[in-house]
Amino acid sequence: MEIMASAPGKTILFGEHAVVYGEPAIAGAVNKRATIRLRESPSDVSIFKSDDLGFEAELDTVAKRYTLKKGKPGIIKYILEILSQYHDHSPLEIDLSLDIPIGSGLGSSAAVTVSTLAALFKYQGKKFDRISIAKKAHEIESNVQGMASPLDTRVSTFGGLIYLSRDKKIAKFNTDLKTSFVIGYTSKRGNTGRMVKYVKSLKQRNPKIVNLILRAIGNITDEAKLAIAHNEEYKLGELMNINQGLLDSIGVNTNELSRMVYLARKAGASGSKITGAGGGGSIIASCPRNQDRVFKALNYYDNAIKVNFSKKGVFVN
Repeated sequence: MEIMASAPGKTILFGEHAVVYGEPAIAGAVNKRATIRLRESPSDVSIFKSDDLGFEAELDTVAKRYTLKKGKPGIIKYILEILSQYHDHSPLEIDLSLDIPIGSGLGSSAAVTVSTLAALFKYQGKKFDRISIAKKAHEIESNVQGMASPLDTRVSTFGGLIYLSRDKKIAKFNTDLKTSFVIGYTSKRGNTGRMVKYVKSLKQRNPKIVNLILRAIGNITDEAKLAIAHNEEYKLGELMNINQGLLDSIGVNTNELSRMVYLARKAGASGSKITGAGGGGSIIASCPRNQDRVFKALNYYDNAIKVNFSKKGVFVN
């Protein structure tokens, strides 16, 4: 018996880092996905492999160790954490297909975690719902990264464009965001766990200053919620630019990301900012006009994709 589960990546429009400390955020599922195929292993060991990422590993789920046969470990830690917590250690073969760039800030680890949990519970014949999947996926990410926002896993689970409130309630936007977006990403990968820990350390050293910055990011997110509801495309871009300045102030920007942010604006984007944890990874550009120009400008030196928001969250076959 083979089980297939698929979950989308995400892009954060507003609220990076501040959401970890109780501020709101806005994020949307994108049309780039992780797909897990899970079946009984033909051997006496569990195997995790991905042709897209070029790796294969044997997993010891009891000892929470792996033997890398080829490629880089990266995403393996999330799979191993899931199996050690929620599986009976019987051997499995897990195959990952991924069209989300790793380390680009598009929620690849969340999409892999959500789809793996859904496939595993289906394989085990367990009843589950999206609320429980989102909760367990967030716990897995927190265990692996040390600290994690619930936003990535919730978006990957539920799909759509959402507002995550200060009391962690999800509200889906009733209106479709008509603005086109371009994601630009560098070859330098971001590390979510490392950047979250860095901001935590900065906050501990400078609590009065950083707390105000995080609160300001939360206020920007609330303004963006209204702009989306009223389809104020250029207001949205303006707020993105302000948000970028605050992200820069807490040290999560890089020279490469900054170059792309300003290159996107020069090419005609109404607003651009880091999306995700920073330290590498991606920027997002709002393009009510000039999407093709922004795409070509970002793709010339780095990498770029045109993004559509997806209403479809995790599903299992």
